[in-house]
This record gives sequence, structure tokens and C-alpha cells, in this order.
Amino acid sequence: MNIRILIAVGVLWLSTAHAQQIVSTKTTPFAITQSVIYVDANETELVQTSAQLLQKDIELVTGRQLPIVHTLAKVKQNVIAIGTPGQSAWIKQLVAGKKLNPSKLPGAWETYHLQTLQKPTPAIAQALVISGSDRRGVAYGVFELSRQLGVSPWHWWADVPVKKQSEIYLFKNVAFSDAPRVKYRGIFLNDEAPALSGWTKEKFGGFNHKFYEKVFELILRLKGNYLWPAMWGNAFYADDSLNIQMAEKYGIVIGTSHHEPLMRAHDEWRRFGKGPWNYEQNKQELSRFWREGMQRATNEKIVSVGMRGDGDEPMSRETATALLEQIVKDQREIISEVTGKGAEQTPQLWALYKEVQDYYDKGMRVPDDVTLLLCDDNWGNLRKLPAPTAKARKGGYGIYYHFDYVGGPRNYKWLNTNPLPRIWEQMHLAWQHDVKNIWIVNVGDLKPMEFPISFFLDYAWNPDRIGADQLQSYTETWAAAQFGETYARDIAFLVARYAKYNARRKPELLDAKTYSLETGEWAKVVADYNQLLAKAEALNQQIPTEYRDAFFQLVLHPIQACANLNAMYYHVALNTEAYQQKWKQTNAYADKVQELYANDSLITQRYHQLNNGKWNHLMSQTHIGYTSWQQPNVQRMPKVMRLAANEGTEKPVPQTQTNQQAKEQAKTSGHAFYQDEKRGVSIEADHFSRVIHSNVVTWKVLPDHGRTGSALTAFPVTAPEQKPEGNAPHVEYDVDTYSAGEATIHAYFSPSLNFYSSEKGLQYAISVDDAPAQIFSINQEDKTSDRGIWNKWAGSNIIIKTSRHVFDKPGQHTLKFWLVSPGVVLQKLVVDFGGVEQSYLGPEETLYQTKTN
Repeated sequence: MNIRILIAVGVLWLSTAHAQQIVSTKTTPFAITQSVIYVDANETELVQTSAQLLQKDIELVTGRQLPIVHTLAKVKQNVIAIGTPGQSAWIKQLVAGKKLNPSKLPGAWETYHLQTLQKPTPAIAQALVISGSDRRGVAYGVFELSRQLGVSPWHWWADVPVKKQSEIYLFKNVAFSDAPRVKYRGIFLNDEAPALSGWTKEKFGGFNHKFYEKVFELILRLKGNYLWPAMWGNAFYADDSLNIQMAEKYGIVIGTSHHEPLMRAHDEWRRFGKGPWNYEQNKQELSRFWREGMQRATNEKIVSVGMRGDGDEPMSRETATALLEQIVKDQREIISEVTGKGAEQTPQLWALYKEVQDYYDKGMRVPDDVTLLLCDDNWGNLRKLPAPTAKARKGGYGIYYHFDYVGGPRNYKWLNTNPLPRIWEQMHLAWQHDVKNIWIVNVGDLKPMEFPISFFLDYAWNPDRIGADQLQSYTETWAAAQFGETYARDIAFLVARYAKYNARRKPELLDAKTYSLETGEWAKVVADYNQLLAKAEALNQQIPTEYRDAFFQLVLHPIQACANLNAMYYHVALNTEAYQQKWKQTNAYADKVQELYANDSLITQRYHQLNNGKWNHLMSQTHIGYTSWQQPNVQRMPKVMRLAANEGTEKPVPQTQTNQQAKEQAKTSGHAFYQDEKRGVSIEADHFSRVIHSNVVTWKVLPDHGRTGSALTAFPVTAPEQKPEGNAPHVEYDVDTYSAGEATIHAYFSPSLNFYSSEKGLQYAISVDDAPAQIFSINQEDKTSDRGIWNKWAGSNIIIKTSRHVFDKPGQHTLKFWLVSPGVVLQKLVVDFGGVEQSYLGPEETLYQTKTN
């Protein structure tokens, strides 16, 4: 079957949050600049604030400031009315008079309705009514209009310009509603020193209400509603008493991280606590501490319950499940006493983070109304999901995900290393397993995670609207929203490709030995980055000048910085080889390393000088010179070697060889893959010869997912396990070999973890020709700690499993990959009869031609 049959032709993805175009550049009777903004004086502060922000957005686009009015008694202009049917007198009249029918609003969560009306009153010719089921619903409707006006959520945070227009019009007969599918959708500002902390101190005086106002507005514009505030030496409630007021002004739900119970920041125990952080020894003091936290947090919130060790550490090994259950019970009594209502009426979560999941697996339970916040392994791989047959919980489930992390095998805090296809695949797993109550992601310093933050919150709004096939369209639409349609496709390619390259190996984990010098892998990696850089720099010269600050932040800087970093380590490898061989090029390579190391600082300096130093400090995260998992205090150039003057010989010109016999054999037979002497038979998973589905299971290509190409998995991800025989779901690859006998097959998988906690882990099967399929586990030995096998999986962003199989003769064979467990994501297969050269990414594909049926 042709691969294109599996990849649907994507229509342009417009937005997760609108189903109808509101704004027109062509003349209609509804001219925005000839309008007033109406909001009832009785509306909540957030609704009033939304009206003010819309006023500013319209002024940004048109240069005209619309009046905001609280009564329509004397209005004879077009009206943009903003409010809730419960608070807005005029909107209430429209509903009662059946001129407005927001049928989905009553009792709904964060739902908005946009509708245009002709002659709603004798004096008003046109009206756009933006109504919501609650205060955030109204805000999301307002920001949907702002988005269509051309105001990016990243206008302030990434200097994205607004396209000026003298007039904007609204279409007639607009009427649509929308609402989020995931209830709480948010970000966690974490690991915020030295970059974000240095920036906030310089620009705002710290993590105060002035800083958080910018964050809250951004979250709302991205249609999120939830924040875990910065907590490295910071305390949201204690540092600035106006922080809580600002959260309420913007309607943002505040939470605390997985190890900060009852709305107390971790640093507050150092400031205000007494005695040990130990419930058995210091129950009275801890109870006082937590009670004060609940008394202070009068805003909308989700309360973390449970307890971990002090400073994000595990509890002692002797900690008993019974004690932890008692802690939660006592905490809920505090919640009930402080709020004056049953604990179940205050949203709560219990985070199954790191060792806490072990307590859950051993039988610890919390009340049914508490949301179980499931977690990834800090590297974007989900650790646990409820079984498809699991009983529903009143509090449901959530996911705590990571774009940034401090911990083993190494900190990664500097740049975005999170490609959308991988985020999509893992969060699709969560969505399909009914994890729908909370999605929160650790975004580190917030910048430079603009693109994945946008996607995470857009996808959380409605996961059913963005399929794996639509990620390219999503990326192009996001690029168009920042830079316009002209350059959207090229910019989408750049932001997607640099994230893919960065995900192969986090920049902090790179060194001279990462890629293979002998096979030419290092040279190709550097060439790929440099080609990307050349495209980015050429585009930078083409885009209008006003877009260049935004382009540098969102596109050029990460490409420039990572191309430079990879080139530096490549030249360290070249220098080491040349020194060992005593080649004259040794010192030239050393000089190049020194040049590239210095250039890293210059690239950072350019970022910090953008827009008169607006973003000073935000790229100050060290990323060169790691000797352990923890970041170095200062960067240090990698060690290079030098030869004495006039010492050494010329480096020989390398000779390239290929196995022409194998290529000709493949050409004669017409089969897709051939055996190469140094590469074996190397197959990208999506380049299959045939695919066999079933009535229950369909194979699905995940475009651009993986380290080198696209990936293959089976849908639905909640399907039952399959028995690998007969016409059960499998894919086939036709290969030609000039070798016979026993061979090793290396199967490359995305590092999916054992999320059902099965003794067998996730399984797959392989067979050759008509031999019985052999079943293997990809992660039976899964131990998500900072050591051992998981360390390798996470650091290399791949799981490679090996198995032995017999090819009975040289010539044509069929390699079959069988579905056993859903959730397995295959990237590559390599058949090795011996002699395949070792490399980080695996041998390049030995595809001769693609067969089609």
C-alpha cells in the first residue's frame, strides 16, 4: 500500500478556538472603528479587564480607541457587547427577547458564544455580542476576536508586530460557540534561575504582581487558565500581597507544585517553619503552617495534597503508606475547616511524581474527588496512565508534563528541545485514556518555549481538532499568525526542523563523542544544522524589518545557537582525531573550537541586546562545560590539543565506498531495501511495503516523529493486546540480502514507558518470512530513576531492542513487524549480519525504491 494512503491530506488548520471567520478586510455594514464597546458595570473584574484589553488591541490595529460604555441608552453606533447573561443587563434582555440564543452557556464551563445581530434596537444598526458562561468564557471570546484582528498572544512576549489597518469589518450572520475539553490547562514557571530570575529582577523588581500581570494576560490569550508560579526561592503569596489580587483580576487559577502542600511555597518553610519537615515528629507545626496557607489563599485554586521530602526530595525509605494516607486525611480536614465546606468542594490534586507513584502502585489511595496528577519522567515520556477498563474517578486524572527539567541524566533548560509530533503523541495517549481534568507543563523560563507552549494549550483546548497529520498545518498557521502568510511555510519548516534536531540529543548532553566521526555522521549532523541556518539567515533578510526581533527570538536564534554548538563539538572531535594521528590540521581545528566557543557568547549577547535590552538575562543559562547532571556555574571551553609548530603530516583525503553489488541486486529484484556492507539493511518505519490492518486496529504514520524520519504506531492507543499470527495487524518490509544465516535486528522505538505497570511492559513481535513471530518487550526493565537503563533511553531519546533471527538464504525476504501492545512507536529497523558501523542515529536508510501496490 502506498504510504500516502495512510497520511490524510490535511486541510489548513485554522485554530483550536474558532469555527467561523468573524473579521473581514472587505467592506461590510459593520465597521469596527465606528463602534463602541459595551460592558455592564456589574460585570466581574475579568470581564471589565477583557473589554479594556480589546480596546487596546483594536487601537493597536487601527490607531482608533473605541469608547467603553456601561449603558446603551444614548448609543447610536455599532456595538461590541461583552458579558455574561447573568450579569449584563442588555445581554439578559437580548436572551429574554430571543434575539440572542447562547444555548450552550447556562451551567457550562468556560464556554463562549459570538453572535452578530442586525438592528438589535432601533438605534443600533449592528452588534457583536461576546457572551460567556463565566468570566473566563467571556475573556476567551474576546481574545478570539483579538486573534482574528491580528494581535498575536505573543505580541508583548516575543515582540510580534501587529499589522496596521485603517479599518476592519465584521461579517454578517456570525454565530458560534466553543468550549475547552480539558478543564484546567496551564504552565509551571520553574528552574527559573539564573535566566528568568535575573530578567524579572531587572525589569520588574522580582516575581511581583507587575510581572505576573504579563504572565496572566499571556495565559488568557492562549486560552489557558492555570499557573504554578515560580518557586526557586520565591513564594507567590508571601513575596507580594498584590499577586493574589492580580490572579483574581485575570481569573487565573493558582496551584502549587507537586511537593508544596496546601498553597505554601517550598521556600516558605525556610522562612516561617519551625523544626523538621517531618509529620511524625512535627505534626503540630506543619498543621499550623498549612492552615495559614489555606487561610491566605482566598482566590480560585487547586490545592496540592500529600507530602514529599523537604526540597523536592523523596520521603524517607521508611515512610509508610498509612502515614501518607493520614497526612492527606488531616490536610483535608484543614481544607474543610478553613473553607467552611466539605473538602470535596475545593479542587485538589495528588501528584504521582517520582517515588510517589510507587506509593500508589503499592496501594495508597486518596479520596475519589481528588484529581490524580499523573506525570511524565521529566523527559516527556508518560510514566503512568489509567487502564482503559479503570473505574472512573470523580476527581479524574491530570498530567504534569515537562519542556524543561533540572535533574538527571542532565539539566535541560536552555532552548526548546520539544518537537510537536512527540508532544502530540504522548498527550494523545493521555487524552485517549480519559486524562482530562488537568494538563500542566513545566516551561522553565517561559521564553524560549513560545511555540510548544502555544501548541500544548491549543491542543488542551480540544485534542480532537488536531490530528497527527495536521501538525504541519498547525505549525504553518502558527507561523502565519506571527509573521504573515507570505513566509509561513518556510518558517514552519524551520521551527519544526530545529526542534527535531535538538531532540536527538539535548544541547546540554552534547559532547565530541555524541555522533560518529568515522561513519561521517558528525559531518552530516553539522551540515544539516548549517543548511537550516543558511535558510533561516536568508529568510531573515527577506522578511520586513519590523518582524526581525520576533524572528530572531522565535526562529533564528535557536537555529544559530545550536548550529554553532554542534559545529564546536564536531571540531573538538576533529581536533582529537587529528592530534592522535599527528595531522597538521590539529591546530586549525583547535582554533575553530575557540572561535565557535566565543561565538556562542556573541549569539547570546545579540539576544540580550534585542529591543533595547528588553530580554536581557533570558539566555544566560549555562550550557557548555557540564561535568555532571547539574549545570556548571560558568561555561568552560572543551579541552583541545595542539601540536608544536611544523609538527605533523597532512590529513589524508577520505575514500568513500558503497556496496554496488547489493544495490544492483535490489534493482534487479525490485525490492525496497538492500543490504549494505557497513549499514546492513536499514529501514525507516514508515517506508513499509505492505500494511495489514484489522477491524479493530489501524496502523498510523506519525509524520516527522522521531530522530531521523517519521514513525509508525497503531490506533486506537487503547486497543486490546493482539496475538501476532495470521492476518493480525502487522506491517511488512521487502528486503534483499546477499548474506544468509543468523542476523541481529535492531528495533528503534520512541522511549514509551511502561505506563500500565505491566510485568511484561509494552511488547512487539518480529518475524522473517514464514517463521513464527517472536515477542519482545521494549520496556520491561523500565525504572524511571536517574540511573541505569532509563538514563540511556532518556538521554538518547530512543529505546533500541535487539533480537536474533534466521535468514535461510541470500536473496528476497519479508521482514514483518507485529502489533502486540498499543502505545509502541516504531522509528527504525536495522538488520545486521555483522559489520554494521556503530553510530548514534543508526545507519542511514538503504532504501532503493518504494514499492506501491
